Amino acid sequence: QVQLVESGGGLVQAGGSLRLSCAASGRTFSTYAMGWFRQAPGKEREFVASISTSGSITYYADSVKGRFTISRDNTKNTVYLQLNSLKPEDTAVYYCAVNIGGTATTTRRVSSIDYWGRGTQVTVSS
Repeated sequence: QVQLVESGGGLVQAGGSLRLSCAASGRTFSTYAMGWFRQAPGKEREFVASISTSGSITYYADSVKGRFTISRDNTKNTVYLQLNSLKPEDTAVYYCAVNIGGTATTTRRVSSIDYWGRGTQVTVSS
């Protein structure tokens, strides 16, 4: 069982920035590929970013590429998502996710996720 707790969401104006954090339980965090997803009202949950166990490989959705950055600190069992140049269409609940035994590639698929956090709301005003 892996518990994930997100934090850092909030209300920000367009063009602003936020940094999301996701703290994971367990002593094997460094063996998990991690990801961030988001879900806007009335829409399906969608991939945002993923990162390999070492942090050397990352993937991004086209809609956030160049604006968002995923990173991790294995000494703190934490994965981060830096959100820059935010747009109103980035408004959503952001979820941290783990794919046990997976890679940054497989962690891009909702169907591959083994554990989800409860999410943190990001609201971008125009």
